[in-house]
Amino acid sequence: MNLPTPSGHEETSIYESAISRLRGTFVAVALFSAAVNILMLTGPMFMLQVYDRVLASGSVATLQALYVIVLVLFVFLGVYDFLRTRLMSRASYRLDQMVGQPAYNIWMRSALAEKPALGRPLNDLSVVRGFLPSPSMLGFFDLPWIPLYLAVVFYIHTWLGWLTVAGLGVVLVLALANQWLTNRHHAKAMQMDGTESFFVEQSRRNAEAIVPLGMANRVAGKWADMHRSGLATGQVGGDRAEGFAAASKAFRLLLQSTLLGLGGYLALQQEISAGMIVATSIIAGRALAPVDQVIGQWRNVVRAREAHKRLKAAFSNVPATKPIVDLPPASGHLMVAGVTKLRGDRRGDQPPILENVSFNLEPGDAVGVIGPSASGKSTLARILVGALGSDQGEVRLDGATLDQWAEESLGRQIGYLPQKLELLAGSIRDNIARFDSEAQDDDVIEAARIAGVHEMILQLPDGYATQLGFGVAPLSGGQLQRIGLARAIFGKPRYVILDEPNSNLDAAGDDALARAIVTLRECGSTVVVMAHRPSAISAVNKVLVLHSGRVAEFGDKEEILQRSVRPASRIKPENQVEGI
Repeated sequence: MNLPTPSGHEETSIYESAISRLRGTFVAVALFSAAVNILMLTGPMFMLQVYDRVLASGSVATLQALYVIVLVLFVFLGVYDFLRTRLMSRASYRLDQMVGQPAYNIWMRSALAEKPALGRPLNDLSVVRGFLPSPSMLGFFDLPWIPLYLAVVFYIHTWLGWLTVAGLGVVLVLALANQWLTNRHHAKAMQMDGTESFFVEQSRRNAEAIVPLGMANRVAGKWADMHRSGLATGQVGGDRAEGFAAASKAFRLLLQSTLLGLGGYLALQQEISAGMIVATSIIAGRALAPVDQVIGQWRNVVRAREAHKRLKAAFSNVPATKPIVDLPPASGHLMVAGVTKLRGDRRGDQPPILENVSFNLEPGDAVGVIGPSASGKSTLARILVGALGSDQGEVRLDGATLDQWAEESLGRQIGYLPQKLELLAGSIRDNIARFDSEAQDDDVIEAARIAGVHEMILQLPDGYATQLGFGVAPLSGGQLQRIGLARAIFGKPRYVILDEPNSNLDAAGDDALARAIVTLRECGSTVVVMAHRPSAISAVNKVLVLHSGRVAEFGDKEEILQRSVRPASRIKPENQVEGI
């Protein structure tokens, strides 16, 4: 029995769990940051000693001893700074290893949702991964050590300390104003960027229709409008952020000069030494450096924060996984009971896509689902394989609903040829074998033979090793569809759904499809064929007629066709038969 850990709203998501597992690394980085920030006092303390002790005493030996100490301390500073950067870099890769594949699964499965997902978990993960080892992230580890530098400045002189505190207050006000005035624009710009990316991907995927129809320039113009709008929104936030960054940097330099001036005055009053003037300026600058660093990289901070929020939301919205029992292999009994699918807008005045669809099939049965366009055939196909959920009713395979099966186990029981077919980048063998590295060559060849595509594959220069994708399309639409059929029947699944399997086939392809259906039926498989052309249902024994999402008729093929088709002398040509 397989009992996956739930990952719904009540439980810690995979992403949050991965972040929690990095806490040890963050603690180590915080400790190294403590050492780095303490060692940052080496430079100003060295200057203080040189001005106040070495120059006053004229001792070369003292200078040499101090230099050796400084050299050792700076070596440790470099090592600790390297280690904390390396730890954050490794943490980013660990996060990717823990979250990368689940994020890919979320993105892939979002294609099954009724509403397209604009968020891209892999892109968001890349943003967070790049932010972890960045200087702005390390700046956050340095922020808690600002009080240390302030304490040292106060120790030198109270007036210098209060001046530094006042300067820090100004810098913090600039930081908060920066966040308040730029946050909304940065967030909106990133949302618009996601919408733009979706449009770009969609237009590229449909270039085959866009270019011949003369739509290319108009589509490019729409993209340009979206792009300019996104850039303008981001630029507003960027301009403000850049202004605050420049103001913060200029003020920090002004503060250092002011500290030098005040330090000079205090030195003239014999309240501090000359060395303290320089040391105070450097230490105060170091106190303000983390804030200045974060403000300067504020756009990256906002991008990482928004990406982090989207990742948390994406992983938190993953439905809780039910306990799964490993069911025995299916025999092919299919029961569809009262399946209803509403339209996406759920408007009451719109009829459902499917309404109360019910039928039963036994092993060895093959049903042809026919009906006019928009009658719900493809929606029914997606529901039958679990790619789309129904709003009412259920689909049961051997008495169990599809969600009671383990996903990998159910996948081995199902063969599916979708209406919109696109084979993945890889070899023909990989595609037929469903990218199963343990698949046997004999099983791949058998599936190709049943689909009638084996000889065609052998005619290719590389045979089954012919590569698909990566900008290479050596096959026609009909050949791709027949390879898709071979993938669907690989392993002789007991439950096969074919959606418009002959839309791109010639007469020879139709014959091969009919033989494949007959072979599957002889093996005891249950086959459902969604069809417009009569040739697709030549090998079935049952017919289901859909009209406006409802079952108009269901029964033996000969009986149904005799009632619904006109006498042979009056039958229209094949491409004009109504309802098929």
